[in-house]
Amino acid sequence: MDEKVYLCPSSALEDSGQAVPFDVNFEGMTCKAFAVRYKGAVHAYLNRCAHIPMEMDYLENRFFDESGKWLMCATHGAVYAPQTGQCVEGPCRKNLVKIDLNESNGNVYWHTTHNLKTLIF
Repeated sequence: MDEKVYLCPSSALEDSGQAVPFDVNFEGMTCKAFAVRYKGAVHAYLNRCAHIPMEMDYLENRFFDESGKWLMCATHGAVYAPQTGQCVEGPCRKNLVKIDLNESNGNVYWHTTHNLKTLIF
């Protein structure tokens, strides 16, 4: 059964600002993920470029380009829409892997799925 997992207080995510990182188990592998806020809504993705599967942030927890309108991979310059993870420019083969989020009572939660789980230590 899918579950809702606490991520952070809503106030931790500013529009086009710094991301909140978290770890997940994606298809049996430990992966980094990140959550951002764009135009008031929260979004989360695996921290893995769709061009070559490597982490995207150019500084720790920084994913937005200078304009604050796009998520950008620091290594090869692939550019993604923050609302959907769709590749819009650069060397992308597909879109970012989206993680479902919701906000409730001043908190942000991510949701597990059949291939996306919490880490078990």
